[in-house]
Amino acid sequence: MADNKEKLFDQFPATTYDEWRAKVEADLKGADFDKKLVWRTNEGFNVQPVYRREDIKDLQTTNSLPGEYPYVRGTRTDNDWLTRQEIVAESAEEANSIALDVLNKGVTSLGFSVKEATADEVATLLKDIHVPAVEVNFTCCPNKAQALAEVLVKFLQEKGWADDFRGSIDYNPLRKALRHGAGNVSDEVVAQAKKLVETVAPVKGLRVLSVDSNVLSNAGAYIFQELGYALAWGADWMTLLTDAGLDATEVARRIKFNMGVSSNFFMEIAKFRAARMLWAEIVRQYNPSCPCAEKMMCHAVTSRFNQTIYDAYVNLLRSQTEAFSAAVAGVNSMTVTPFDVAYKKPDEFSERIARNQQFLLKEESHMDKVIDPAGGSYYVETLTVSIAQQAWKLFPSTPAARNVTPTSPVARKSCWAPTSTPTSTKSPTTKSRAPLAAVAVAATTRTTAVC
Repeated sequence: MADNKEKLFDQFPATTYDEWRAKVEADLKGADFDKKLVWRTNEGFNVQPVYRREDIKDLQTTNSLPGEYPYVRGTRTDNDWLTRQEIVAESAEEANSIALDVLNKGVTSLGFSVKEATADEVATLLKDIHVPAVEVNFTCCPNKAQALAEVLVKFLQEKGWADDFRGSIDYNPLRKALRHGAGNVSDEVVAQAKKLVETVAPVKGLRVLSVDSNVLSNAGAYIFQELGYALAWGADWMTLLTDAGLDATEVARRIKFNMGVSSNFFMEIAKFRAARMLWAEIVRQYNPSCPCAEKMMCHAVTSRFNQTIYDAYVNLLRSQTEAFSAAVAGVNSMTVTPFDVAYKKPDEFSERIARNQQFLLKEESHMDKVIDPAGGSYYVETLTVSIAQQAWKLFPSTPAARNVTPTSPVARKSCWAPTSTPTSTKSPTTKSRAPLAAVAVAATTRTTAVC
């Protein structure tokens, strides 16, 4: 009996696409196939009702393994993402107390909001925390980022943790431009960013150049818009700082992407896979000395845009779906937004539930044990390439495109680049989002740092 290897489907004849299509059209009884079954997405391309092996036979995105260029399947050989919690507190002492508590509850990444950026504040925040065992991230006013970097580097060197530190300083001088659509052009940002990168040179794991595209996602951007402008933002960091004399590898290693996650499950999976692929291609254009610079560091934050205040527990369903897609996509770290954040300060209960949503994916679904589970899916692979193509079409409209060639040999080999440089980024579904697109373009210009 054990030797019986009967193939269950041998008794059924193979069905071609044309045969399937004929049967479906017969069942539609004269209704138009495209109108009934083809989905015209907000991302500007059509999604078919079924995909088959022949749909991906010419795609090169399936020819790499996790951890291999172009990193569409992930930048590492495991999927053990970091579980991050933003510490909301009124004082450094309270923040430290909360951090110590949540570290004992499974959190592996902390997010602190820094007010004064003094040595005493940093020491208080990190008191009794074994920093090499956890990722530590700081958010502050852009004008205080330099002071924070100086005291943090000194603190880590004194503790002997400079080589083992993992974390970031969210230097985002474009915050006001993104929120209000305006900013004063200035070379001050470039000078600040260059000095910041030079200051943190002794700490290899400290990223200080932020690409906060989650702001665009929470403003209602479509998925391809968030991706396209995030890549432009990152490329602008590369161009501005390499033009200022910094090494391309050093700049790329200091960039961190903080991306939003909407409830569009499969599209979000495809977005993160496409993001890694496109970013690797972009960084390669700057000729980095180490291939490791081509790996994207991506933190995912579940959406606030779709949260409701009328039945807040519905937000749990939405954020769980979003966290699931980010986990499948292989992000480096993740924050699940508490379900009640839309109308009040998150309390202990909502923060515990937010943590447990990630633990459920890890401890019950074992998502951290499987690398790129969507890889090879006819649907997801096709979506990945389609999202990449749409995001890439936005590139020529941004200043960041000046050092990147959309039709490079690597891009053509991967079968996602357009055959010619696009002359228009107009999409039939993006007309109502024009003001947002204008704000996103502003994110690629140099602006004066503001709080």
